[in-house]
Amino acid sequence: MEFAVTLQQQAMNKPCLGAYLVKSSGLGFESPRRKLDSCRMVKTRVQASKIRRERRPQNNDGDYYVDNGCIDCDTCRWMAPRTFKRIDERSAVYSQPNSAEERLKALQALISCPTASIHTESPPDISQVQMLFPLPLDEKSLSGVYLCGYHSDKSHGATAYFIVHPKGNILVGSPRYSECLAHNLEGLGGARYMFLTHSDDVPDHARWAKRLQCDRILHMREVKLPTADVELILEGQGPWSIFSDFDLIFTPGHTEGSVSLFYKPLKALFTGDQLTLSTDNNLNPLEESNEYSVTRQVGSIQRLLQLDFLWILPGHGKRLKFKDFKEKNVALERYLASCGRTFQSC
Repeated sequence: MEFAVTLQQQAMNKPCLGAYLVKSSGLGFESPRRKLDSCRMVKTRVQASKIRRERRPQNNDGDYYVDNGCIDCDTCRWMAPRTFKRIDERSAVYSQPNSAEERLKALQALISCPTASIHTESPPDISQVQMLFPLPLDEKSLSGVYLCGYHSDKSHGATAYFIVHPKGNILVGSPRYSECLAHNLEGLGGARYMFLTHSDDVPDHARWAKRLQCDRILHMREVKLPTADVELILEGQGPWSIFSDFDLIFTPGHTEGSVSLFYKPLKALFTGDQLTLSTDNNLNPLEESNEYSVTRQVGSIQRLLQLDFLWILPGHGKRLKFKDFKEKNVALERYLASCGRTFQSC
């Protein structure tokens, strides 16, 4: 079956027989793309019920604070590390933002918080901050790669990314739906594909696909009732490719059909939950959130030692850049050794 841009199997050390991509039998989307003249601003949710939400006593005195609805997703701590810190197993404001830059980052974290747990005593006008999303990550090393923000509590605050590419843009993951963000993504050219690394971090994916008129990509082992109508289903063990710049790497372990996206020209690996990082740049323990097989997950990480990437852009936690291939492998080997047991590659 032909596609506008074919996803083809790529041989690595040897051909991976049996890997192919099929079109799902979903109805697709026939409604025309909506055009907006202006962004509908979402009002800041700063006045939560005092019965359900209370200011955590661990917060520093001042305007900004985190309430007791925090789910410890870590988003605010890596988005605005000078303001937020983990105190007693959840986030809190440990230093009130003083400079314009610190206040901007705190407001970006407020917008991105999946549970609307960040507040200000004096609610600001955040319309200009909303218009900044998606946020460019690193214009020098990650040109064209953006952070979507708008994390969702349905995915425990998973991170979604947006890649601008001359042959078609790619939405990696699924953020919380926002009219403002949708308008801004359309301003960057919309999306041709929505790549879903696995099935448990896909909040509002159908709504995004309908709005952006993009095809969703997901491995068949991750297709469940909520994702039964995805347009492009990966089968086999890959790897597959999008255009010539992106490889889809089969990395089972966290879930049975987890797939990572490798942006080759930028040496950036979007790992979903296969590799996640804490605020202090440490890789999180595999057992912490594994839903399928730690043994398979370790086997997948071992195979990443052969992949020439320098950036880890995870589904949870802050991104990480290595200075070179050797440093990347030393870090991964140390991480694998820290598991404290011997695993057999799958």
